[in-house]
Amino acid sequence: MSLSEHAAAATAHRGPVTRVLVCIPTYNERDNLPTVVRRVRESVPDADVLVLDDNSPDGTGKVADELADDDARVHVLHRAGKEGLGAAYLAGFAWGLGRDYDAIVEMDADGSHQPEQLPELLSALGDADLVIGSRWVPGGSVRNWPLHRKALSVGGNLYTRVLLGMGVNDATAGFRAYRTSALRAIGLTDVASQGYCFQVDLTNRAVRRGLRVVEVPITFVEREIGDSKMSRDIMRESLQRITVWGLEHRARQLRSLGRREPKWHRL
Repeated sequence: MSLSEHAAAATAHRGPVTRVLVCIPTYNERDNLPTVVRRVRESVPDADVLVLDDNSPDGTGKVADELADDDARVHVLHRAGKEGLGAAYLAGFAWGLGRDYDAIVEMDADGSHQPEQLPELLSALGDADLVIGSRWVPGGSVRNWPLHRKALSVGGNLYTRVLLGMGVNDATAGFRAYRTSALRAIGLTDVASQGYCFQVDLTNRAVRRGLRVVEVPITFVEREIGDSKMSRDIMRESLQRITVWGLEHRARQLRSLGRREPKWHRL
């Protein structure tokens, strides 16, 4: 089946979402993980949790194994080392797609994404293919961020929206829910982006495939324990890739205009 056929199938047969997998990538999140997993299990008791640990040197993987031993709905995928957020989520998607889940959720392990808002995201998935927990729509907010961090996020999302021509306000958001039919339609085999650029990449692919993307307002809370994974390298990669994608998008638009027959040539 082609990508366009997958997209048509995804939008035509959304159906109920019953089997849900929540993917939580971890690297040195030993202190945060037990609380986050507990809150997820309380908020969506029928969902399964998959911890994707990149061989954390602080022992997060061992903590995850202990949580899985105590709860049959918690699973752990141990990865060889730190390969980036995108690679971790792709591994989680593959795990979930191979087990016939209806939807797969992305969320951070540091508490910045509030599990109590998961029911809202999953409810919105009833009429969507991708639901983004958005900070930058009416009702969305951020707590405990300095002004320069807010400006960077808002500016980056505005740049992305204008350059790629997407009507999405928070394409970099990492709290989101996909129908598995949408992930199949998007096509994951050639995704190479990492970090926050990974989120933009998949959002762009969903929009280009004609899938329905919905934004739900959330409250994002800055982590209290541990260090942020944001780095200059991640920011640089995101800027470079988004710029290239934007230029390619505009080039396609120009080629499309060039192929249109002038009105005065028509009979």
